[in-house]
Amino acid sequence: MGNELSAQVDQVAQAFVTARAQAGVVLPYPGTAPVDLASAYAIQDCAIAIDGRTITGWKVGRINAPLDTDLGSNRLSGPVFADSVVDAAAGDAPAMPVFTQGFAAAEAEFLLHVAPGFAGPVPTDDAGTKAILDDIRLGIEIASSPYPGINSDGPLVTISDYGNNFGLVRGETLAAWQDVDLCAVQVRTEIDGEVIGAATAAKMLDGPYGAVRFLLGNLMARGIDVSGGLWVSTGAITGVHEVRVGQHVRAVFEGCGEVLCTIAAATSRQG
Repeated sequence: MGNELSAQVDQVAQAFVTARAQAGVVLPYPGTAPVDLASAYAIQDCAIAIDGRTITGWKVGRINAPLDTDLGSNRLSGPVFADSVVDAAAGDAPAMPVFTQGFAAAEAEFLLHVAPGFAGPVPTDDAGTKAILDDIRLGIEIASSPYPGINSDGPLVTISDYGNNFGLVRGETLAAWQDVDLCAVQVRTEIDGEVIGAATAAKMLDGPYGAVRFLLGNLMARGIDVSGGLWVSTGAITGVHEVRVGQHVRAVFEGCGEVLCTIAAATSRQG
């Protein structure tokens, strides 16, 4: 990487890390937007190094046509930091922060955990993928960024700011998950009691297990160690639903359970 490009990567990464720590806003985009997957992930990797917090998992998002063909990938990834994950027992509705001047959304997702000790190769089918898991939870991903245009500016910009992740609500373990057809579960998302999206994971490319396979390949290609175990937030089932401070979110997984949260304003992070 040339000195000029390296300085550009550092500039963008530092701007996002600072704004996230200070619960601020980034306007306009803090430099030249990435033009390909390599430059987008270079910014993300630089930001992770600057940030320094422990990563407990990764979110996976979809890249829609025609950009999936143009970019050579139909999914993207971003880190999930341990201090942004909240475990919620049945009935709990934790307050999840978002950037009030940026972008904020909530997404109903299956959260799959790759057991410690995975060393490759990446499985090629669902049966092989299930064999490397040790837990599946119901969850809500909080997608929020201090840059208001992160969602509208496309997947490369999304990748450059942590994949637009700002937290996970991790519900209880899906009972007998080994026997559940994840793609057959009816899922709906409600905001303030109104249903705003309903679908199944069957519409999500090759499904939640495919998201795990994508992520492992993505991380290993970037030289990131995956052997310690990691959570995979496998993608928005009912869509990306914008939220505001004070709203109540409910993700219902029919026959399996539900996950709740409220939306709160982010505050500056100490340290």
